[in-house]
Amino acid sequence: MKFENLLAEVGGCGRFQIAFMLLLVIPRVTLPFHFLLNNFIAAIPSHHCDISSLDADGVFENLTQEQRLTVSIPQHEDGTFASCHMFTEPQFHLLGNSSDATELPVVQCQDGWEYDHSTFKSTLATEWNLVCDKKGMNKATATIFFSGVMVGAAVLGSLSDRFGRKRMLMVSYLLASFFGIASAFSTSYVMFAIMRFFTGMGITGISIISIVLCVEWSDLKHRTIVAVMISLDWSVFTMVLPGIAYFVNDWRFLVVTATSPLALAIICWRWIPESARWLIANGRLAEAHHYLTRCASVNHREKSLKDFKPQTLATIIVTEGDRKYTYLDLLRTPMLRRLAVLTGFTWFGVAFTYYGISLNVAGFGLNIYLTQFIYGIIELPAKLLVYLSLNKIGRRYSQAGTLVMTGVCIAITILIPKDNWLPRTVVAVMGKGFSEASFTAVFLYTTELYPTVLRQNGMGFCSCVARAGVSIAPLISLLEETWTLLPQVLFCSIAIIAGLLALLLPETHNVRLPETIEDVEQTRKKSICLEDLRELQQATSLGSNVKNMTVI
Repeated sequence: MKFENLLAEVGGCGRFQIAFMLLLVIPRVTLPFHFLLNNFIAAIPSHHCDISSLDADGVFENLTQEQRLTVSIPQHEDGTFASCHMFTEPQFHLLGNSSDATELPVVQCQDGWEYDHSTFKSTLATEWNLVCDKKGMNKATATIFFSGVMVGAAVLGSLSDRFGRKRMLMVSYLLASFFGIASAFSTSYVMFAIMRFFTGMGITGISIISIVLCVEWSDLKHRTIVAVMISLDWSVFTMVLPGIAYFVNDWRFLVVTATSPLALAIICWRWIPESARWLIANGRLAEAHHYLTRCASVNHREKSLKDFKPQTLATIIVTEGDRKYTYLDLLRTPMLRRLAVLTGFTWFGVAFTYYGISLNVAGFGLNIYLTQFIYGIIELPAKLLVYLSLNKIGRRYSQAGTLVMTGVCIAITILIPKDNWLPRTVVAVMGKGFSEASFTAVFLYTTELYPTVLRQNGMGFCSCVARAGVSIAPLISLLEETWTLLPQVLFCSIAIIAGLLALLLPETHNVRLPETIEDVEQTRKKSICLEDLRELQQATSLGSNVKNMTVI
């Protein structure tokens, strides 16, 4: 008996699955909060040099604020004041516009900056003056966080295959909650960067382990809907995030708010089941039987396991004894090597473009909170689109199609002038929708491609490669100084290339999950045999026709 058949008997999508999926929603609330947090805590409000040093003798006493800025700070061609420079001394003659200010001597800000606090009470930029020459350090906070996500994916993915999904889920909870709260109490930029790195490690564990648990407890018939439903929490709380950020506009309190759901998640962890697939694959039959019995009981299918003994489970998944699997096993056989390379490229393209769009909420001239909300709400129809697509045309074409369409949308935004902000924003939002659809598809697709004994290693590897792309994405915007369109060209190119490479992956729609490495290789061999059989049948049919013609 295959595990899929057994799971169908005890209920592959019943009350048991719904209950623990709801428990997993609690920690998953923090995923969009932390992954997109930099849009708000690292926002750079309008600012200019502190000009108090030029008013040492009270010369500005009778001037309005606008006049003080006019005589102290140079202006750009559009009339806005410079953010990083000031005059060496007050230029009172500018009040009458009597001379050109371009030739006047200027220096970099000498006594810090004054910030506009109308939108944000406090951000990382205002806390540690991460502007002008230190602007790159502000961007780097996102890169540091996603570097932690990348390392966490590799480490926790491997440990999850070795020590179990449930244990490492708790480790992820503790890591994310402790370092998340600690980052809010950081007293320096360096301390904050270190805390955010380890927060990222914990957050990625929650992401990859929870999705694998859901898919491994779902039967073949309901696997697609389960993967799409568990990803809906991301879209919903992406819309909630700007509302929270609007009312909690101090970066320290916002970080604490984003991390707080993990306290409830730690309490509810005890009711989350271990993966029965993983338990059987690792020879822990009694525990697997316990969880399967519990599943049958909650789903009112007790009779299906009435005469089923734990020892019988040993025949369901054939394992290699007590062998421990590592990332090196991804290179062990031809099919796995091919999978690792192709899924790695696909994940890089998905994550690189998704966060390239998501972390650019200030790039369309709209209110930052409104843009983030629109980016969130477009993901709901994107989920419906990808659900229908995954079921109708399969995983491979859905993955490739959504990536290519993301690239096409980015290409169109390049061609639309920035003055036409409405059509440009509409196309960008469509690109965000396709990008989210590709992310939803890639989680399910990758889970179905890798065998149970290596599934978390495979997810960890892919997530690690993806986070490498995410770590680069925030810094790509700095390339605008070289060529304004270069960031968009890069995002567009990577999305289309990754989409085309996804076409080389095998289809997994309505195919049982592989349990061992041999299952992956045998699938490949069986497909070859079927092709050979079809060719043989065609040749036989052709031979018969020729023979009949000869007889006639």
